[in-house]
Amino acid sequence: MIRSLWTGTTGMHSQQLNIDVISNNLANVSTTGFKKSKADFQDLLYQTMKVPGSQTSADTESPTGILIGLGVKPAAVTKVFSQGDLILTENELDVAIEGNGFLQVEQPNGNTGYTRAGALKRDSNGRITTSDGYIIIPAITIPEGAKQITIGETGIVSAIIDSDTTSTELGTIELATFTNNAGLSAIGKNLFEETAASGNAQTGTPGEDGFGTLLQSYLEGSNVNIVEELASMITTQRAYEINSKTIQTSDEMMQTTNNLV
Repeated sequence: MIRSLWTGTTGMHSQQLNIDVISNNLANVSTTGFKKSKADFQDLLYQTMKVPGSQTSADTESPTGILIGLGVKPAAVTKVFSQGDLILTENELDVAIEGNGFLQVEQPNGNTGYTRAGALKRDSNGRITTSDGYIIIPAITIPEGAKQITIGETGIVSAIIDSDTTSTELGTIELATFTNNAGLSAIGKNLFEETAASGNAQTGTPGEDGFGTLLQSYLEGSNVNIVEELASMITTQRAYEINSKTIQTSDEMMQTTNNLV
């Protein structure tokens, strides 16, 4: 009887984690470049009361055994890097990545961060930065008086400076890719950092060798599907209720046993 109490408890803990993941997805439904998460679960070790294939007589063996499950545990919370919707902003410094790749930024601690959020800005020195002021890598500076800034599909940034009639190339935005995007560490502020699981960053020019292309004046929206998340939330709530019911039923059965005394 005690076994069922603990089994139901593991189910409630797991569904609580699941609803935490879902709530974070829904909270970031409007976050630029956000990638939704998905919780994975696996069953715990089984208590073996009868080994499958054990001898039942000199000439026969048991075709099945008696294995009692002891519950469930979280196995992983995985980021899903599917493409988000492209949103027109008409801001000349906004860029969306169509396909594979991340923008590279220099964090205050010197580490390189990676992001899909292309809401770029200019600081007081004309350098292109993120909304937090983190400079993109490689650094690109837009001189004072520049107008008609253009960001091409291959990352080339150009602008017309002062009274010039032709545009001047200012630099090229590079992208980084990883062998395993799901292995990246999400650190907040729309940033990821590489880990041993993600592999080392491979940098290159947008549009070449498997790198995505850039789309100026667009942003990539969150890839959270509200309908899917709400359906998952209902399923999770029902699973939580069912697990709590097993605990309640086990308690009632124990109470019945105690009343026999």
